[in-house]
Amino acid sequence: MNIIFAGTPVFAARHLAALIASEHTICAVYTQPDRPAGRGKKLTPSPVKALALEHNIAVLQPNSLKNSDAQQQLADFNADIMVVVAYGLLLPQAVLDAPKHGCINVHASLLPRWRGAAPIQRAIEAGDTKTGATIMQMDIGLDTGAMLLTSECPILADDTAASLHDRLAELGPPALLNALDNIAKDHCTPQAQDDSLSNYAAKIEKAEALIDWQEPAEQLSRKIRAFNPFPVSFTELRGERLKIHRVKVGAATTNKAPGTVEVQGKNIIVHCGEGSLLIESLQLPGKKACDAATFLNGFAHLLADSPRLGSA
Repeated sequence: MNIIFAGTPVFAARHLAALIASEHTICAVYTQPDRPAGRGKKLTPSPVKALALEHNIAVLQPNSLKNSDAQQQLADFNADIMVVVAYGLLLPQAVLDAPKHGCINVHASLLPRWRGAAPIQRAIEAGDTKTGATIMQMDIGLDTGAMLLTSECPILADDTAASLHDRLAELGPPALLNALDNIAKDHCTPQAQDDSLSNYAAKIEKAEALIDWQEPAEQLSRKIRAFNPFPVSFTELRGERLKIHRVKVGAATTNKAPGTVEVQGKNIIVHCGEGSLLIESLQLPGKKACDAATFLNGFAHLLADSPRLGSA
């Protein structure tokens, strides 16, 4: 089939690579406009754009698809289908209707469980034990279209958003190619979503990463894994921001005030509203992330006298 591909981040680029290697033809790639990145804030192309240019594929970067000129330009490609993976722009009805087979989306959740921008993080935060990739026929709603194919994977006890992202980026491309094959052969049986089972996976805000030590250790552990590698959970230690990258749930009971730090040998233990956490990886401003033993070798004085994290 002749395919228009729309996507932006690394997750999308993995799917574009699979399409490029397939028997299908990519007639155009749509991606977000170049954004400032790095310390110099230099305009940087998205991973999808970089990959498309490597393969001499036409790249379009409109700020919106709402105007008639942009819609006509897209329609002029006469595509059989448009594949959308983490694109970042809303598709008006005129765009959804332009390709012969409409637009399909690869969504990193077992729909309708998590609809929205951050399904990977929200699944970990909620304590889900499984997730997957859903290939969906797009409609005008937010991830509400009929499901064409699903592929499932477990969420492991130590999964971070980064590790789960990488597994889903491996799971999605074969599912996409399978769905395209079914569409080409007219073997698809779209399945409507049950709206009553849906949850909204809101975009991750940096403020959410502030750790409230009053919360139970299990809940905090899930949040810390969900917010790794972005925005990274943090607390305050003696007036300085302390990033917490990795933890392990510790003892089930505690009589210490939430946020109180104890050092036991090479272990850093923080008491929570329920239970405690062992800090496995942490980071001071201007320093690299390190394990607990390395931190204690250089900064044990900061944890003397059992300070309370997050307190003024």
